[in-house]
Amino acid sequence: MADRALTIDCQVHAYERNRPERPWVGFLTGPEEVTGDDMIAAMAAVGVDGAVLISPFSLYGYDASYALEVYARHPTKFGLVRPFDPNSQTIDADMEEWTSTPGVVGARIMLANLDYEADHPGLNGILAAGGRAGVPVNVMSAGKLPLLRELARQNPDTQIIIDHVGLAQPFDPPPPAEPFADLPNVLSLAELDNVVIKISGAGTLSHQPFPYPDIREPLGRIFDAYGLERCLWGTDWTRAVNLLNYEQGVEAFRVSDWLSDSDRATLMGGSLARIYNWSPAAD
Repeated sequence: MADRALTIDCQVHAYERNRPERPWVGFLTGPEEVTGDDMIAAMAAVGVDGAVLISPFSLYGYDASYALEVYARHPTKFGLVRPFDPNSQTIDADMEEWTSTPGVVGARIMLANLDYEADHPGLNGILAAGGRAGVPVNVMSAGKLPLLRELARQNPDTQIIIDHVGLAQPFDPPPPAEPFADLPNVLSLAELDNVVIKISGAGTLSHQPFPYPDIREPLGRIFDAYGLERCLWGTDWTRAVNLLNYEQGVEAFRVSDWLSDSDRATLMGGSLARIYNWSPAAD
């Protein structure tokens, strides 16, 4: 019998309560605490085999120490990604240290809401270092897709992953009146071979209840432009907590009649395993 397809979430977060030993640097919408054990339990309850664990920038900045602790407890279930500082003077050394750490599968740039230009040495330094290390660089780029396009062109040997469908996503209801207004820029990036896209948090863009039928048409356009082998499903848990629960973020793509079984296997794990060169251990 052939092995079953693994279900892998491309973006989840875990964090402790705010405490002096590891203080938060800001605020992240979500519960007061979602430990690694909590995240494992949530995934197990709905049959998600593993996930890419993103160290939450809003809470920990560039410190990934908690994500590393979670991995140490659950090394077969999580691959690790952390944000990198474009203004660091030690990007190459930082990338070398990070990518030589067990469990690491990628890096991240927080491009949204900041004023950068395409010639910024730190942005290009992170992308180039990721390319040399052979790991993908995730980019939070809502509202900055033309800039990301230029950066991707300048770093053709780096695998770039667009976070969260490339669109601004809400933390609280209601969703934006026109949540897919920037879809033309999202689709244009599909022309670049080194760019793939996360279909993460997509349910938060819906104006309709579970299973969010109104997002199918725009997501279908993304699937057609990129090909499912360049699309990675995910929930962006726990950021989406005020709009949907974890089960809904998963099941919206499982119950859909607009995806074949093979398409669903590609979108919900197959693409991720290939792009990150990682997959969790099956139970």
